[in-house]
Amino acid sequence: MKNVLVLYYSQSGQLGEILTNLVEPLMIDEECDLTIHQIKPEEPYQFPWNKKDFIQAFPESYLQIPSPNIPIPEEIKKKKYDLIILGYTVWYLSPSIPINSFLKSDDAKVLLKDAPVITVNGSRNMWILTQEKVKKLLVDCKAQLIGNIAFVDRHWNHISVITIVHWMMGGEKTKYLGVFPKPGVSEEDINGAGKFGTIIKKYLFKENYEQLQEELVKDGAVRIKPFLIRSDKSGNHIFSKWSAHIYKVGLKSQKRRAKWLNFFEYYLQFAIWVFVPIVFIIFLLTYVPFYARIKKDIKYYQSTRLR
Repeated sequence: MKNVLVLYYSQSGQLGEILTNLVEPLMIDEECDLTIHQIKPEEPYQFPWNKKDFIQAFPESYLQIPSPNIPIPEEIKKKKYDLIILGYTVWYLSPSIPINSFLKSDDAKVLLKDAPVITVNGSRNMWILTQEKVKKLLVDCKAQLIGNIAFVDRHWNHISVITIVHWMMGGEKTKYLGVFPKPGVSEEDINGAGKFGTIIKKYLFKENYEQLQEELVKDGAVRIKPFLIRSDKSGNHIFSKWSAHIYKVGLKSQKRRAKWLNFFEYYLQFAIWVFVPIVFIIFLLTYVPFYARIKKDIKYYQSTRLR
């Protein structure tokens, strides 16, 4: 009998749907004892977001400042697991506050120590450096990262910006104005997540995960657009400055914090619609000279290694 634990946090419910489909091959196997647990913050994040709460979450999200979660039940913590699947979403280029808080908790150190872990993320498209942050947190927990699967919105970057705002602020995963594509991960990808579960189950019973990530990648588990590596790095550089300043200001005055968050909101719009296209043009102009480096980066970010 193989004991498998699925831990995740999903504000919209999309990631929960993905994980349910992904683990179906394990769920129907009588030799698998599957436990699914949703991590819950002590103070829930409402869905849909309102604009004020969405912007307020920025500094603590990016800086990875933990906030209390409801403790993991003792009956889950006392079991030994052959595999743990950790599902997370991306908030402001970092793991969501509930997942970050879990990974920095004593509960995580108990559950994840020496455990084989597969990460599953559901995001708009910029998850690459967030995964690097998750890798580091898993190392701190002495976990063994053996696999990663990324579910993303595959539409053009600026189209997905419009549709994700419609969804996150409106609460309905519908076509904006009736003409834009549906936001988030496609129904095809969500419904097809079980193919990765089949691969995972094979390696679970082999008790050897050495080739797992390679096979997952071959089946499309980690598709990387090279431009998004550059964009992610640029975004992290900018967010690090804004978040540190706003957080520091907020320690002295919530009024000044609110003012700077308002400035950041306007800057974010400028960055998305002006700065990102400029970065894309620079990327195109430098693609050929940096081709070898780009290919090397893609191979690395598709792996479970940590530089």
